[in-house]
Amino acid sequence: MKLFLRWIGAAAGLLAATTLATAQDSTGILVYNAQHVSLTQEWAAQFTKETGVKVTLRNGGDTELGNQIVQEGANSPADVFLTENSPAIALVDSAGQLAPLDQQTLALVPESYRPSSGRWIGIAARSTVFAYNKASLKTEDLPKSLLDLADPKWKGRWAASPTGADFQAIVSALLELKGEDVTSKWLKAMKENVKPFQGNNAAMKGVNTGQVDGAVIYHYYYFGDQAKTGENSQNVGMHYFKNRDPGAFVSVSGGGVIASSKKKDQAQAFVKWIVGKGGQTILRTGNSFEYAVGKDEASNPKLPALVDLQAPTVEPAKLNSKKVTELMIGAGLL
Repeated sequence: MKLFLRWIGAAAGLLAATTLATAQDSTGILVYNAQHVSLTQEWAAQFTKETGVKVTLRNGGDTELGNQIVQEGANSPADVFLTENSPAIALVDSAGQLAPLDQQTLALVPESYRPSSGRWIGIAARSTVFAYNKASLKTEDLPKSLLDLADPKWKGRWAASPTGADFQAIVSALLELKGEDVTSKWLKAMKENVKPFQGNNAAMKGVNTGQVDGAVIYHYYYFGDQAKTGENSQNVGMHYFKNRDPGAFVSVSGGGVIASSKKKDQAQAFVKWIVGKGGQTILRTGNSFEYAVGKDEASNPKLPALVDLQAPTVEPAKLNSKKVTELMIGAGLL
């Protein structure tokens, strides 16, 4: 009788474990998402529609979620990490917490938009621009380089959002391209000259209303507002620095599979779908106004072509968020 009861108990335990495993498998994948929520929701919804795999999003900022994954280590519940900019995903990669991506996935994106490690990939891109007030600045008055904004003549005349991951990625590119000494001096001059705003939209509004003459932001804030009412950008022009200048930096959003994921096949499939026809078509036809980075994939026709931006060559994996934070704290910007 005891043996029979033991068998019943073991069978019940096995059934419970099987039921739990089935329930866990049916929940799909968990994505730590630092990309724009509306864009990722659209990606997730269409991926689920096509594959049946449920996607749950845990939304947050680049730095917040990147640090969280590093702290969680092998116990992270995340299956996929998506970022707005590459420093956060490079941080997770350097901590050894990303799995190698499938070669078929890597082949979908040019080498310039992914690191050589093969453990994460570019999923979208955004260009640095100088948004300026068309009534305040003539073409000949615009800065020729991002470095020109350190000149005392720009004191109080330009804006940025120094606490945001977007601007810190731009500084990280400056650090990679020009070195620590140049970057440190520029940041100290920035402290004297800049009017800080909370967020790129706020900075662009400041330009639009004449609070400042210009602002260093990403391009899609302007195009997104223009596609709506244009009320926050009607007086704003877009200046592209070009000429391989640090101010022409194109930031790559990253996507990768967490090494500790128990659902790597589904996670790999989601990342592949994003950089493939499905995800890149949403970039072209949607209202995110971020650049498509997939091979032979076109971006929204309202955007200047990526090839015409004359962006500097920056290895995405070399962008150093930790050093940038140190330098910006040293300059009094954080």
